[in-house]
Amino acid sequence: MRNEAAFIFSPEQLQYKFHNDHPFNQHRLSITNDLLTKTGALTSDAIIPARKATVDELLLVHDEDYVQAVIGATEGQYKSSYKTTYGIGTEDTPIFPYMHDAAAWLVGGTLTAVDQIFENDYKHALNLGGGLHHGFKGKASGFCIYNDSSIAVEYIRKKYDARVLYIDTDAHHGDGVQWAFYNDPNVCTLSFHESGRFLFPGTGHVNERGHGDGHGYSFNIPLEAFTEDESFIDAYKAAMREVVEYFKPDVILTQNGADAHYFDPLTHLCGTIRLFEEIPKLAHELAHEYCNGKWIAVGGGGYDIWRVVPRAWSLLWLEMSDQLDVIQKPIPESWINQWKDESPVELPSQWFDPKGMYPAIPRKNEIETKNERTLLKALKPVFDRKKKVKL
Repeated sequence: MRNEAAFIFSPEQLQYKFHNDHPFNQHRLSITNDLLTKTGALTSDAIIPARKATVDELLLVHDEDYVQAVIGATEGQYKSSYKTTYGIGTEDTPIFPYMHDAAAWLVGGTLTAVDQIFENDYKHALNLGGGLHHGFKGKASGFCIYNDSSIAVEYIRKKYDARVLYIDTDAHHGDGVQWAFYNDPNVCTLSFHESGRFLFPGTGHVNERGHGDGHGYSFNIPLEAFTEDESFIDAYKAAMREVVEYFKPDVILTQNGADAHYFDPLTHLCGTIRLFEEIPKLAHELAHEYCNGKWIAVGGGGYDIWRVVPRAWSLLWLEMSDQLDVIQKPIPESWINQWKDESPVELPSQWFDPKGMYPAIPRKNEIETKNERTLLKALKPVFDRKKKVKL
């Protein structure tokens, strides 16, 4: 019996590179893939090649003038107005060679994952190159040119007529996907993220609940800065079960940013690797319980590419492919030796972080109480509907 999970990757996905000093570094894909390979959890014959998304597929979500601007900028036809009009050529999203092609390969990887689920009899599919959730209909934002998750959701809706639950656990709010489907009752978005008070993009408040027919199908759990594993996981488990039961999706798409970790240089959350063990575990369980196993997962943020991303994303694949026995052994020395000279930090030799890896959080109780209140506010539409049903 073949594995139920498909691992999507092509070397072309590594071309998504702004410049050497940019925090978004797709080298993390190579490092993660190598860790999985050296554990024996990923073999070459298990990898399904990604493909490049077509322009027509990009236009499922993005405006034609925006796509043409990206193509033009890639070919050296950049105009100064593109920075303000289209968000390309900025400090966050600078222009780089083959930009359109590289971004289209990331989208195509996620669409490949979708087709493996709906056409090739896989239960789960993973495209770690995807998860660019800040891209908007007509503008690049937050390191994201094309929004592969939004395109994949619309692709699923049009091609397979399935109800989609999109779950985002990146430390940054999944704004691009939320706004793309803010009016759509057949797409439910649920984002767990650090509060936008001090973090880009500054959105994702509990009162962002959807509009028109889509009202009640957008959920946000903005967590306090310095939130730790226990509080994050408690909110995640409670909201996930309530929202899945409320929406009853046909398929679950999860965005798995790895930037809620304490070591991440761009965020202020205090997660450890334990967080990234628990997140996919429940998604996996609920996919089988409600969606006949249909679970598509993508990557996302993650800016400590040496100590955090490889372990976090490996745990995602190990959960998805039922190979968690791998973590009973230490991280292979061969992986450490492969990358230690290139890494600016000491590489981990164990899968999980040691206790006491960061100082005690002074406001721990206050943070946990605020997160509990936020959770209750966010789930108000679910609780209101339950009351109506009882009446």
